[in-house]
Amino acid sequence: DEEGKELSGVDYAEDFFGKAAFLTVSGQLGGETHACALGDVYTFGPTFRAENSQTTRHLAEFWMVEPEMAFADLTSAMDNAEAMLKACVGDVIEKCGEDLEFFGKFFDKGLKARLDKVVSKPFVRCEYRDAIKYLQEEIAKDPSKWQFPDVEFGTDLATEHERWLAETKFDSAVFVYNYPKSIKAFYMRDNDEDGGETVNAMDLLVPGVGELVGGSQREERMDVLVEKMKELDLDVEDYWWYLDLRRFGSVPHAGYGLGFERLVTYVCGIENIRDAIAFPRYPGNAEF
Repeated sequence: DEEGKELSGVDYAEDFFGKAAFLTVSGQLGGETHACALGDVYTFGPTFRAENSQTTRHLAEFWMVEPEMAFADLTSAMDNAEAMLKACVGDVIEKCGEDLEFFGKFFDKGLKARLDKVVSKPFVRCEYRDAIKYLQEEIAKDPSKWQFPDVEFGTDLATEHERWLAETKFDSAVFVYNYPKSIKAFYMRDNDEDGGETVNAMDLLVPGVGELVGGSQREERMDVLVEKMKELDLDVEDYWWYLDLRRFGSVPHAGYGLGFERLVTYVCGIENIRDAIAFPRYPGNAEF
């Protein structure tokens, strides 16, 4: 209830965490209001995701760095994400050589070379349609090697697909962009070139981890945004303040989120993301 007490008659054992919990989602929509007033802003805070994923790369609650930029499109967001990751990794290489030597010795012998490549090599940019084509060609050689061999336009890429693209196909950090509208959020801007079949969205995939960054250009056209919300049965009244950003005039704007713990695992060569946060929350566990 409003006082933080468990409600009588509710079986919390059936809940996602198996207990009563207070959760937070991404600050992105709120970030857009600040970006449209101030220009370039960012937030850094905990984010909840209700994905029932018991893997070494998923947390139910993680910390996310979320820049939001006014007068920006998808290319601007990709440029910014690439520059930020290069700067961050470059600082680690410059200032934390002893730590990297330790991680390379005990966790990942190829760590230093991989991080050097992030700083020195331009990131690949690959359209989603091309990524699907590359995956289909590779999977056709031996489908039995893949846990999820069925890949087509509209498939939400699994970790094995992401890592193959980054580690084998391109051997590089790679932006996959222009995803199908059907698998992305309502606030992402429809692409005019294909009649809105895809949206101006991108994911940054890196070797050893898979997805590290996800972002998009936001839909600044109010009429298009309202129609998308209605298609998804979202109550327009609940988002009145968000629509006001468009109702009284808007600007092209874009942003992305970077999972902080995934960045830590990537830079440190750690296999399990639960080792990159003090108190990991995952399905069935929300202690501390």
